[in-house]
Amino acid sequence: MTKIVFVGAGSVVFTQALLADLLGFPELADAEIALHDIDPERLEVAAAAAARIAESRSARPRISAHPDRRAALEGADFVINMIQVGGHASTLTDFEIPARYGLRQTIADTIGVGGVFRALRTFPVLDGIAADMAEVCPDAWLLNYTNPMAMNVWYLSAATPVRNVVGLCHSVYWTTRGLADLVGVPHEEVSYTAAGVNHQAWVLRLEHDGADLYPRLDEAIERDPELRRRVRVEMYRRLGYYPTETSEHSAEYVPWFMRHDEELRRLRVPVGEYIKVSEENLSEYATTRDNLAAGRPIPVEGSMEYAPQIIHSMVTGTPRVVYGNVMNHGLIGNLPQGCAVEVPCLVDAQGVQPTAVGDLPVQCAALNRSFVNVGELTVRAAMEGRPDHIRHAVMADPNAAATLTLDEIWRLCDDMVKAHGDLLPEPLRATGLR
Repeated sequence: MTKIVFVGAGSVVFTQALLADLLGFPELADAEIALHDIDPERLEVAAAAAARIAESRSARPRISAHPDRRAALEGADFVINMIQVGGHASTLTDFEIPARYGLRQTIADTIGVGGVFRALRTFPVLDGIAADMAEVCPDAWLLNYTNPMAMNVWYLSAATPVRNVVGLCHSVYWTTRGLADLVGVPHEEVSYTAAGVNHQAWVLRLEHDGADLYPRLDEAIERDPELRRRVRVEMYRRLGYYPTETSEHSAEYVPWFMRHDEELRRLRVPVGEYIKVSEENLSEYATTRDNLAAGRPIPVEGSMEYAPQIIHSMVTGTPRVVYGNVMNHGLIGNLPQGCAVEVPCLVDAQGVQPTAVGDLPVQCAALNRSFVNVGELTVRAAMEGRPDHIRHAVMADPNAAATLTLDEIWRLCDDMVKAHGDLLPEPLRATGLR
């Protein structure tokens, strides 16, 4: 029997979507599902939702709920990581303190001040997950959904004993679906290749019946002035390749938009967007909890996420291509070796097998390298116990560097360290560095 563990199962809506896909596969309908969360109420709600979904799918999994992570992981074949360390309160901190310095953010979960500190408070929990896995399920695959994706995959691979890890994100899939709609071609008929880093990869090839679809995209953009009011359309027009993450995300990874009021208006950039998303997540959770308690139905919809597809392919041997975040060992030639990159991966009974894509277009690689620099310094800060590297990471961040002075960056980092306090590794809590 295949055992699948959800760590951070209290992300109930996401857990529901993944379970709906998993239990839709007949070969996984009797899987063992172990749920873990540190919040007792959320864990109880997740278990109730899992049972309801199993019933709706006519599946008979063995579902268990575990406040103890190690007990949940015992004998696992697959571990799906969905934790958010610090929750909504830390999200507010990641926005509110930088805003006092005039630093604008949209999502704040990838690079930038928000991404750096989200990573630093997540790494200690990843250490614990990895240590438990090394002892009770050393051959299991860790399927990571937790952001900042690139930093977390890099840290897990470089600093922990986890043997098999891949980071999963839906950005490539939904970007190509959106592009197919724009050019009027069914998505299932589109052939594409994308590569880069998570949240800043590039659609390198977009074809239909062997014909390049980029000229049709250019025509669509020319016809519709509103399309030209999107950040990633602006980036595509300047760089020649379409980025795979939304405009809200993309705006804060580069130095050109967030500090300019006119650009924010022209490109309709939603400053502070993730605060609203986080509040909506809390509301969705409350609605699910209340519906379950009242015996009302809850949505059971497929998610098109990669984790269920990977698990099915590895269990059954069914080959699939997914986009995964893995370590760059000869996969992208002009990005640093050993960083985390996003590339197409073949999945079958042998596991996740990344595809080497060669060099990226030089202008895309140049932008990716500024992204990677922030991740490297953040990972090194944690691995080496170097609080100065936190400041160096923010100094290297394109948005922060375009907005703040060096003294403001260092004072901002002091304030963030104090605010996040015990969530950070003890060696990184120093302030007043100069």
